[in-house]
Amino acid sequence: MINYLKESTFAVNDVIQKAWGITRKHYFSIATLCFLMFITASASSLMAFFIKDVSKILSVVMAVIFVFLYFTINLSLFKYIFHLMDDEDNDVKIVDTLPTRQQIIRFLIATLYFVACVFGVYLVVILVAFPFIYTGINIDVVKNVAISVGIIAIFITWLRISFFPFFIIDRNSAPFESIKLSLAITKGNFTKILLLLLVLGGGYLIYLLFNLLHWPFVAFIVNILSSFIIVPLSSVALTVAYRKIAGEYKGDEHPDILHNIV
Repeated sequence: MINYLKESTFAVNDVIQKAWGITRKHYFSIATLCFLMFITASASSLMAFFIKDVSKILSVVMAVIFVFLYFTINLSLFKYIFHLMDDEDNDVKIVDTLPTRQQIIRFLIATLYFVACVFGVYLVVILVAFPFIYTGINIDVVKNVAISVGIIAIFITWLRISFFPFFIIDRNSAPFESIKLSLAITKGNFTKILLLLLVLGGGYLIYLLFNLLHWPFVAFIVNILSSFIIVPLSSVALTVAYRKIAGEYKGDEHPDILHNIV
């Protein structure tokens, strides 16, 4: 177990180092795309606030437009990072990295599958816990255990299938196929991915710590540094991690779900 953790740590270090090299060389272009995603999300929230009492139909239409715009920028970011990894010497315009209409549609459908998988796992946990109500065990205990196990199951499921956008952009995979491939490549790599997320999320955890210590000025500085450095780095690191674990995958090109759950 200790050797496995050492190997996982070294693998995470390799991903972070490669991601930092790419981010440092192309920081402004990557940060620009991240900033556009932030602006889109913020504009969507402001628009929803101002027109919520004007017209519900208009509010829905604007929400759909902003969702499409946000996902388009997000997929463009991944596509741009793939270009930097594959052909770093030749420059490419951000406009040239826009995803195709088919990729956007596949991503939206895969997102629905993603949400269904997450809620499906939680529903299974609830159904398994339901018979214990009739065993004489305190209902509050059963409920609390079921909720706790459900949250853990949701997190594990989210982590296992969250690489589906990369398959759509990188291999133009079909929606459900991308979910299955994400589940397959993360089998045996859960610890590495978890360690990577902990490293990338370290800035936000430090921010929360300083908030709890009531050091608002220090927390503000940490938050700014996290927003301008960690966010772009995280996008690159996750893309690099995908390429690494996908490249090491030796399984079926069309995997099934049951053999890759555990």
